[in-house]
Amino acid sequence: MKLIVAASLFFLACQSPATGPSARKGDSIIPAAVVTKIANDTTTLGGSWYLQAVLPADTAAGKTPTLQFDLEKTRFSGNTGCNSMHGQFWFSKTDSSLSFSDKLLTTKMTCTGYNEPAFLKSLKNTSHFRLQNGVLTLLSDDRTELSHWMRKRGAAPKALKA
Repeated sequence: MKLIVAASLFFLACQSPATGPSARKGDSIIPAAVVTKIANDTTTLGGSWYLQAVLPADTAAGKTPTLQFDLEKTRFSGNTGCNSMHGQFWFSKTDSSLSFSDKLLTTKMTCTGYNEPAFLKSLKNTSHFRLQNGVLTLLSDDRTELSHWMRKRGAAPKALKA
């Protein structure tokens, strides 16, 4: 019987509110971590990215190149600026490595004035990435910047605005 009472008291003690910062809502106490609003994280690789065009030829076909990363499936999709594309990619959070499969699948529309082979070669030359201030930068083996991407279409990063 004493064992049952001791166990009951132990479980009741574990149910008491935690000490530390908290906020009151009605009569219940809610830990501050639950009340704090979590802002959208734009510094993760997953999700949609839009190319920050540098040359008029980057959007010559009338479309902005896009990348959509699905981190769980390690698959990507998007648009080259002319054709739809999709394939597999590999990445590491620890050393910021990123590579795209050589087996990229694209539609085969012809877009005059657009150098799609150069765009695809740039993707295939990617070996690392950098996320800084909401900008995704794709990098080559020697850390040369290949392209800059942002979450919103047409938005230029502050450092790149003239």
